[in-house]
Amino acid sequence: MSAFELNELGQPIGLRVHHWQSPTLPSFPALEGFGCRIEPLSLAHAPDLHEAFLLDREHRMWTYLSIGPFPQLADFQHWITHSDQYEATQFYAIIDMQSGKALGFASYLRMDPAEGCIEVGWLTYSPLLQQSRLATAAMYLMMEHAFSIGYRRYEWKCNALNAPSRRAAARLGFSYEGTFRQARVDRGRNRDTAWFSILDSEWPALQRVFQSWLADDNFSPEGKQRTSLSTFTRPLVTAWYPGDKPGD
Repeated sequence: MSAFELNELGQPIGLRVHHWQSPTLPSFPALEGFGCRIEPLSLAHAPDLHEAFLLDREHRMWTYLSIGPFPQLADFQHWITHSDQYEATQFYAIIDMQSGKALGFASYLRMDPAEGCIEVGWLTYSPLLQQSRLATAAMYLMMEHAFSIGYRRYEWKCNALNAPSRRAAARLGFSYEGTFRQARVDRGRNRDTAWFSILDSEWPALQRVFQSWLADDNFSPEGKQRTSLSTFTRPLVTAWYPGDKPGD
């Protein structure tokens, strides 16, 4: 349970938040680091992204998303053109700086500067991006930017049945908070939504962890990690989704 104070009536009340001001919306031209570039999603990224998405011939990457797959490039271009329909959402392409190609996209969403809360979501990773150092770098860059401009709470939500997403959240240092039952209807099916978060007080330790894990000396010449990220983040996660083993 969170720490609290007692008022003059002996009632528990939340700790006072000192010297905090509401942040701005996280608008930026680009973020770069660890071979990754994050920039606002545009039609210019569509050909690279569509080509990468087609590598998923089973359409496995779309199961827990409310969009896709996009058989034709024009279908994906149409979606990008109308992506401004999602309120309080900013989409970003994830680019491999070595090849210059966009391999996936993600977004900030449910942005609430007044309360200092922001969510990362719409993680749409092609097979070339999935389970890669680049994917972790992208999440680090977006996380670091949000906390650097003053957000207090960074959220991750996913379909509660999406085990890979739950494991990814724990691997990245998010702590499980609970599940909203019958939160949505996606593709005509019920969705229970699992909630995870990282707080600004937890970020300094996690930031050091990411920087250590992403450092070149943590990877062999072949690009294989020497120490897993979960080894670093496991002690910092306060709660896991029921049934998920710490560090899986």
